[in-house]
Amino acid sequence: MACDVLVVGGGSSGICAALQSARAGAATVLIESAHQVGGTMTTGGVNFPGLFHAWGRQVIAGVGWELVTKAVALDDGRLPDFTRPTGRCHYNHQILINIPLFVALAEEALVGAGVTLHYHAAPVRIKALSKGWRVHTAAAGNLRAITCRQIVDCTGNGSAAALAGFERLQARARQPGTFIYRINPNTDLSKFDADELQARYDAAVKEGVLQRNDCRWSLLNYLQRGGDTANYVENADNSTAEARTRTNLRGRAAALRMLRFLRSIPGLENTRLESMSPEVGVRETYRVRGEYLITHRDYTSGKRWKDSVCHAFYPIDLHRQATGVQPAHLEEGVVATVPLRALLPKGSRNLLVAGRCISSDQRANSALRVQATCMATGQAAGAAAALAAQHGISPAEVLVEEVKALLMSHGAIVPG
Repeated sequence: MACDVLVVGGGSSGICAALQSARAGAATVLIESAHQVGGTMTTGGVNFPGLFHAWGRQVIAGVGWELVTKAVALDDGRLPDFTRPTGRCHYNHQILINIPLFVALAEEALVGAGVTLHYHAAPVRIKALSKGWRVHTAAAGNLRAITCRQIVDCTGNGSAAALAGFERLQARARQPGTFIYRINPNTDLSKFDADELQARYDAAVKEGVLQRNDCRWSLLNYLQRGGDTANYVENADNSTAEARTRTNLRGRAAALRMLRFLRSIPGLENTRLESMSPEVGVRETYRVRGEYLITHRDYTSGKRWKDSVCHAFYPIDLHRQATGVQPAHLEEGVVATVPLRALLPKGSRNLLVAGRCISSDQRANSALRVQATCMATGQAAGAAAALAAQHGISPAEVLVEEVKALLMSHGAIVPG
């Protein structure tokens, strides 16, 4: 099989990279190791992408925004009032997405644009050619060799870049993942005493029946949240099949422990586990060292470069196992940007990265990893890859002005 652009990973960034590449006229293939596109937003259950707006104006649009708004409209949903300031409640501008509907709409858009989709597939070997790459993939029942001019790594782990021989970065203390599931206590919670419930939970932890992080909040709050129940999964990692397996086993085991514990409490015997996300949502694994590394100071100062290709807007959002998350919001009026060089692995040719694994330090990445920004970096990478393939050059040689013009012609907002 041969193509112009191969996108590896079908999460938020991969969908947008593939859509932009194909709509720009490049023959595009998208491979995804799971059973559906969407990544953390769909398979991980974090179905509230943001943030597309900052300080009363839209800063991220394009193909990702197109899919999000289509999903909301077809589900008879409502967008937040983006003109109302959120203050420190940034989550008020996040958008609730119907997961299966979004998957179906994304697939429809990808197929309609001419993207070739391969599910349950992952690269196992990548070899540089004089004018591109040969990528060997493995999937259930078959092996495949794909020859392409450009690769866009949207794996979230930088795994394609690593197979191609480029450096990845990893923090000493990785952030925990989150496993999202739905618990229904099937009872009137007003009759329960919060302190008594918490004492039961603490005793169960002390006895080894539960683990401390099986419940992120007070137990009563956990029950009241019901449809948005979640627990941290320490050292969550999906960068290899083995790590992904261990991570998901731990997440589901925690949900099962909580169900059995709750059903042992008088009055909660009818508690039911109604649903769970297919996988643990992973926040952080590896980042790829790029031609430029975005620092925490770059991000929080709203620094702009000549090659800035998209905006980014979210608080610094580091999660810790013991303390949870305490977002550090940007100062009023500040909007971060992402330079094209942060999407180019250092010393590479014919390769870009997008989404969670872009070149950045851990603190900056804690904000850059969110879905709206992943969509924006994915679309930017897809544009650069398509232009590079069409011109027979490497993405670093593509004129930034040409990338920006292509992005704007497809609805994206680019820094001025």
